[in-house]
Amino acid sequence: MKNTNLLHNPTAGDNDFSEKELVKLIEAEGFKCDYSSVKDEGWDDFKTETDFLIIAGGDGTVRRVAKALMERKRLDKQYPLALLPHGTANNIATALQITGEAKEIAKSWHNEHLQPFDIGKIYGLGDDRFFLEGFGYGVFPRLMKVMSKMEAEIGDTVEQKLKAALAVLYDIVLNYEAKECKIVADGVEHSGRYLMVEVMNIRSIGPNLFLAPDADPGDGELEIVTIPETQRKKFEAFILSQINGEDEKYKFPTIKAKSVELAWEGKDLHIDDERIKLEEPAGVTIEVQPKMLHFVITKSNLQ
Repeated sequence: MKNTNLLHNPTAGDNDFSEKELVKLIEAEGFKCDYSSVKDEGWDDFKTETDFLIIAGGDGTVRRVAKALMERKRLDKQYPLALLPHGTANNIATALQITGEAKEIAKSWHNEHLQPFDIGKIYGLGDDRFFLEGFGYGVFPRLMKVMSKMEAEIGDTVEQKLKAALAVLYDIVLNYEAKECKIVADGVEHSGRYLMVEVMNIRSIGPNLFLAPDADPGDGELEIVTIPETQRKKFEAFILSQINGEDEKYKFPTIKAKSVELAWEGKDLHIDDERIKLEEPAGVTIEVQPKMLHFVITKSNLQ
């Protein structure tokens, strides 16, 4: 019997499952399950005998667990991560093709395969910072700023929240003033005026915006997605297609790189789901750090 530690965010998403229901579901599949709420002190005091950690939460909870693991000493035990997607966007689970009912996901852990997952390490902002999903400038941090002021108005369900975010993003893109950004990717310059510059590790960010459909979070490279001023209309059409639930495919200029230097003339940026306001524009360097995490998936997820 494998030992697991369930790390649960009880406030994530639509709150589909209680603590007791989640533990019962996992133990019904033959796993021993210890429970921890990520809202409680000591949740990250993992036992040595634990075989893997189970995260029931959204992308923010995954990031919080990843940070705890990366702060451990190299000689400490490192734990694989299994996901029960339980948030609003669940971009990380989507990138790993982990979808479906919680019971079926738990059943799949018997046929586990460990998928390596890179991170983006950020230099130049003072603190020790990293991202799992993406780092960027432009319309997306503006969206985060607006949405933070509308929390009481955007509905209760996951679908309502995602639709509201897309509608706000569309309005922002209509009026956003493009800004100059210096981009040097693996030594090659790609500077220009952009509505958005996103350095991505996975396919989607925010309200399930699939900006980098070919991104592989375990390939040792990052995807730099740029929306130049000249593609404003195309970006507007892309967002409208998302709002209307259409399956039309869009591709935007993308650069693959292991290292990227960025200098944006504005002061707003984001790291995953955290918006940051700088006092002055600052240049940053981002380097991929391969295989820092490993997620439990089934082999069929790779196809």
